[in-house]
Amino acid sequence: MSRRKFTSRLLLALALAACVTLAAAADPPQERKAEGEPEKAEGHKFEPFKPEAVASSGSVTIGGRAIAYQTIAGTLVVHPRGWDDVPRDPDAKAAGGEEGGEGGNPTAEASMFYVYYSKGGEGPRPVTFFYNGGPGSSTMWLHMGAFGPRRIVTSTDAHTPAAPYSLVNNASSLLDATDLVFIDAPGTGFSRIAGKDKEKAFFGLDPDAYAFSEFITQFLTKYGRWNSPKYLFGESYGTPRSAVVVNQLESERSVDLNGVILLSQILSFDLSPDRPTGNPGVDLPYETVLPTYAATAWYHKKLPGEHPSLEALLTEVEQFAMGDYARALAAGSDLSASDRAAIAGKLHEYTGLPVDYILKADLRIDSGEFRQNLQSDGGLTTGRLDSRFSGPDLDPLSQRADYDPQSAALSSAYVSAFNDYARKELHYGEGKIFKPSIQTFRTWNFAHQQPGQQIQGPPLSPRQGVNVLPDLANAMKLNPNLKVQLNAGYFDLATPFYQGVYEMHHLPMPQSLQSNIEFRFYDSGHMVYAKDASLRQLHDNVADFIHRTSHTGG
Repeated sequence: MSRRKFTSRLLLALALAACVTLAAAADPPQERKAEGEPEKAEGHKFEPFKPEAVASSGSVTIGGRAIAYQTIAGTLVVHPRGWDDVPRDPDAKAAGGEEGGEGGNPTAEASMFYVYYSKGGEGPRPVTFFYNGGPGSSTMWLHMGAFGPRRIVTSTDAHTPAAPYSLVNNASSLLDATDLVFIDAPGTGFSRIAGKDKEKAFFGLDPDAYAFSEFITQFLTKYGRWNSPKYLFGESYGTPRSAVVVNQLESERSVDLNGVILLSQILSFDLSPDRPTGNPGVDLPYETVLPTYAATAWYHKKLPGEHPSLEALLTEVEQFAMGDYARALAAGSDLSASDRAAIAGKLHEYTGLPVDYILKADLRIDSGEFRQNLQSDGGLTTGRLDSRFSGPDLDPLSQRADYDPQSAALSSAYVSAFNDYARKELHYGEGKIFKPSIQTFRTWNFAHQQPGQQIQGPPLSPRQGVNVLPDLANAMKLNPNLKVQLNAGYFDLATPFYQGVYEMHHLPMPQSLQSNIEFRFYDSGHMVYAKDASLRQLHDNVADFIHRTSHTGG
């Protein structure tokens, strides 16, 4: 039985993420004037953000057919929950004497940057909203690597040489199936935030999702897309964002979507393999990441046995992970010495790591430890976002990997390509700084008010306990026609593919709705589009999903 058949029978799978390793700071006040941001300085009136729009046009060839398109690069202004659209005196003070709030200027606002590609034509054409994650990442990854009309050329599993880089026609752009809207999260890319408590207003699970919901409804109005088939496409942290946004749109704004497309999913953060040692008693991360360990060891030829078929190997490992391995970990200290040795031997067969090391780790190896030790005999660190990548150890004696070779291999190409493309082809960004990522992850407010809760949960940092499975399930119950497509790479150690499968099988909703979910897997990593063949497959799978669910025929 193939692993896809096995998965379908189960049915019923961040940072520069897609990609993210976070790296820049939030806007310092002294930069605001240079970047066109609101300013309230001595002798000057506070000037709020203003929407922008710069039009251009182009053509892309997909499937041998030239498609002409119109482009708008611009910004929309959004506000936190509780703000209304009544104009206010920017210098007025609220009853408590504080600037902002009721009677004064809104406490914070965001200017969200987007690039909108439209093909035009007859009938209500589908429109899809794209975003990467982080949190703290811009959306240059999906834009320049996957579905925009121009694509950056990078090496498949090695470090891409320095500039000049090649930007080419993207034959895998999704413009043949849907209009495209690439959105930078508040504070990232060309998006900006300003006002009192601006970080608190936008840097958190719920306020971030609210900002995206605000952006989407504004966009539908501005461009007359209310009657278009609508889709969300989120990658990495963009997948929990999608779960919350789709529920907000449907439950609070009466906006039904046709589909949600998830790439490299993580909806329950307790399943993350990055640091499960900080959450003792929760063993699922070790179980759901094991198939990815096996795929990685297979790719680097570290397995002691012969496994000619990756899919057959993964099916075998999935069964072991959720069977004998899960029972052994659940036994804890009651596991006998003989059973412990047997499980360690099996883990050696599936990971290539030494039995002694596995026993010393108490049968529990997190992602960083695996990456540091898999190729240690060659002085190499294994990639996190894409475990096909390898790079020199920064510290051979460290317990866990110190960096991600894939991020180091691709980041310069993407950053350079987008900066050049935005200014020369989109005619946007003169005098502005493009921020590929910003440092928000460690201070991100993971507090979340799940559907049905009367109050928001307490602020969560670190992220343990964050779970948005109820949000996606609630959206699917409110809209039983909502379809979901999960796309995942076998070599993703940031959000393992089988973790996404496990999450989807545990959505709190009627069994009948499981048939609304479909799974697609790729011989690639977190950014599945970093491999040409996988990008073509991703295009075909997503385009087919949109054609089948848009009720327009494309």
